[in-house]
Amino acid sequence: MPLSAYLILAAGTILWVAPFPLAMRRGGTPQRLDKRARWGVALEGVAYTLLWQGPFWRRSPAVWQLAASIVSFALACVLSWTGAAALGKHLRVDAVVGEDHRLVQTGPYRFVRHPIYTSMLGVLLGTGVVLSPLWMLPIAVAIFLTGTEIRVRIEDGLLAARFGERFLKYQRSVPAYLPFVR
Repeated sequence: MPLSAYLILAAGTILWVAPFPLAMRRGGTPQRLDKRARWGVALEGVAYTLLWQGPFWRRSPAVWQLAASIVSFALACVLSWTGAAALGKHLRVDAVVGEDHRLVQTGPYRFVRHPIYTSMLGVLLGTGVVLSPLWMLPIAVAIFLTGTEIRVRIEDGLLAARFGERFLKYQRSVPAYLPFVR
């Protein structure tokens, strides 16, 4: 694999992940925690792992693949930075609603309810298009979307229980994590 592909993967991943440690700070005691969402995280991890199978170091991605990877990572980075900034102390790995939790509807949350998952999909696509055989990418995407659906449904349930009709109105008007898909 050419050095340019490795540089895209490394830089894209580092730039994507950078805002999370900056934003994650304890936001108080969780009022409700749903550990079932960890199954979604596990499936998302399986999807990423699939991309690294096979002799990826022998691949030589085409220019269009490198360009698609750069665009995917760029969009993912914009969403990770703006999403993490908007969530602030509410950003957590677990599906949690805290006592001081507020319903975030600013920044990218105006367009999708879960922009961090949208950004994760961008990282998956940006990685897969240069790293794995193209036939493997739809399989990884399907597994990733299954895991993400688990997380979204659990998190939406927690938010609906906490914010009631206010969240349900938001849920009806803003797509979950795929823009223009309800």
